[in-house]
Amino acid sequence: MKIRNPLLLRIIAFLLAWMVRIWIATLRYNGFAICGRVHPVDHHKEKFLYAFWHESLMIPCMFRTKIHVLISHHMDGELITRVCQHLGGDVVRGSSSRGGGSALVEMAKASEFTHLLINPDGPRGPRREVQVGLVMLASRTGLPIILVGVGYSRCWRLKSWDRFAIPKPFSNVYVFAHPPIAVPPDLSYDELREWRDKIEATFLRVTEQAEQWAATGKVVKEANRQPTDEHGLERMNTDQRLEPVKSPD
Repeated sequence: MKIRNPLLLRIIAFLLAWMVRIWIATLRYNGFAICGRVHPVDHHKEKFLYAFWHESLMIPCMFRTKIHVLISHHMDGELITRVCQHLGGDVVRGSSSRGGGSALVEMAKASEFTHLLINPDGPRGPRREVQVGLVMLASRTGLPIILVGVGYSRCWRLKSWDRFAIPKPFSNVYVFAHPPIAVPPDLSYDELREWRDKIEATFLRVTEQAEQWAATGKVVKEANRQPTDEHGLERMNTDQRLEPVKSPD
């Protein structure tokens, strides 16, 4: 049920933010380093467009760097917005693909100073299907996309459209970050759809890698990966190193 009382909304958001902080602090992280790179990087040196599936919305809460998050005008958007702000994130309200021209403009402006973060299958799904807005945003801002797959050693799954994941306290979280994907500017509609299909296929493989790592405790090597192209797609191969690291500060 939507919370309409402003004071009650502020109180609930404040309490939820502290609950998330405490919850996240109990988790053990593996990943966020590929080829010796740790994410998120210092936004003063380099900026990226980070993409997480909607079901993994809790994991970016550990980010301790400047970032703008795109949150839609859906039923729970105001509550999520306030929680994000309590956790130190900046928020842009709107959609990247469904009548969200103003949101694209705001995110494009923010990209000059900070990282961006988007859930490409949110806010209503379908689950793990990339919407074209992710490609539009990358093409407009020029920020390379970092696809982030997440796996859990133990978690609860809600009966929601996204099967939202809540990692159990003191469990392991495995995070697999794909190398940057550079999307060309000024793409036509057909080109946007083609890029969307490629990125979705890559994102699904990255997620599978993270989930297999969580299930087996080992990084699963893929010998039959396609060659790397000039945009950074298909770069998850046996020549890359993924090293366990601590949660970013």
